Amino acid sequence: MQQVLVGRKLEFEVLNKALNSPEPEMVALIGRRRVGKTFLVRQTLAGKIDFELTGEQNIEMRQQLQNFADRLTLHNKPKIPFQRPNNWHEAFNMLITWFDADKKPQKRVLFFDELPWLATRRSDFLPALGYFWNSWASQNNVMLVICGSAASWMIQNIVRDRGGLYNRITRRIHLQPFNLAETEAFLIHRGVRLDRYQLLQIYMALGGIPHYLKEVEGGKTAAQNIDQICFSPNGLLTDEFQQLYPALFEQADNHIKIIRLLARSRQGMTRTEIIEQGEVANGGNTSKVLEELESSGFITGFYAFGKKKKEMRFRLTDEYSLFFLKFMEENNNLERGSWQTFSQNQSWKSWSGYAFENLALRHLPQIKKALGIAAVYTESSSFFQRGNDQQAGFQIDLLIDRNDHAINVCELKFYSEELILTKAMATAMRQKIAYFKAATQTKKQIFLTLISPFPLISNEHSVGLVDVSLTMDAFFE
Repeated sequence: MQQVLVGRKLEFEVLNKALNSPEPEMVALIGRRRVGKTFLVRQTLAGKIDFELTGEQNIEMRQQLQNFADRLTLHNKPKIPFQRPNNWHEAFNMLITWFDADKKPQKRVLFFDELPWLATRRSDFLPALGYFWNSWASQNNVMLVICGSAASWMIQNIVRDRGGLYNRITRRIHLQPFNLAETEAFLIHRGVRLDRYQLLQIYMALGGIPHYLKEVEGGKTAAQNIDQICFSPNGLLTDEFQQLYPALFEQADNHIKIIRLLARSRQGMTRTEIIEQGEVANGGNTSKVLEELESSGFITGFYAFGKKKKEMRFRLTDEYSLFFLKFMEENNNLERGSWQTFSQNQSWKSWSGYAFENLALRHLPQIKKALGIAAVYTESSSFFQRGNDQQAGFQIDLLIDRNDHAINVCELKFYSEELILTKAMATAMRQKIAYFKAATQTKKQIFLTLISPFPLISNEHSVGLVDVSLTMDAFFE
């Protein structure tokens, strides 16, 4: 199958603008593991990369430098192979000597992949890179693309660098997982045609990670594909969780501890609650770990409606991690095919509701477009109030607070068929809106917005209660 870049239109344009710019360009490409960073660069800049080097994890600097010499030999094709440089300053001088000797009128393109694995402690890679850029590359027709899966490391050490790379990034790309529309297009390109309800189920389990989605096969249902990818002995994601976090973070134990904790909390948790319940040490390290997890796309920080910054809550939004901790970790002895039966029990129904909420949060721009408020400034949040002797507790999954003096109170319902409101469901929704108005004293117009995979069937309980009803098709815009 011919490899074609699907989606990534904006990212493609950024790289091409840098390539065609008359100025030297340093592009920082950030994104989590398996999201398709390397593929994006190689496809966009195919045939134009003059030198490429990929860092390897957990190897000595001596071997990284040998890899550099080997790659330089491959690109330059000298009669005698290049010898391993003694340090990174020497390595970059070898690059300069090569480029100066080969007068090329077009822009020189360099690609350093998995930079955090090259720039290990005491390697002096970053100072050498800064000196290379400031003393030579910035004065020549050069495009330098630097890429790393450890998003937080890239932000702290490259984007916010106060040394030789300070303010040198000319363009930044933060590559996100595919949304549902891109997922659909990606699978169609690969010859896999599934209806949108099947796509929802796959996305809620795997997320929009291209490397994971490549395993989806045509002619199989979502349940069959999930069974093959996640529960069969040779499935790609059978042991992915154990590799995922150590590959991105040094001393990943605290990262995993927080992920496990958040997987148990549907309402999300504050930093204080995480410290208290997760046996995570207090202090700056907790904030650092939370920042690293958020910048890498595993968790999402959000404010509860009307709350201050110190009360930010964090929610696990990485689909695969949630799915693994809910089902795979404790059921790794499932026989092939048993997931199709297991996925019909009550535990699956509970998880699917939470996963559907995460899916909606990931597709807020599409929801706003479907509501006709894409151009209106909004703030999205949730609302949670504990019960007491006088009133039951309640939660609102998604609030869209609009600048046009209105609030969409969104009810997210994951059903496998058309939704029919019962009297009990309608009563609960009315009570929830009444409690919300009383608790917040808001004067804004409230629009009850129901979001479900399939259409709402109008009846005496929905008329006059539900203002807007959206289906899963809204997510695919």
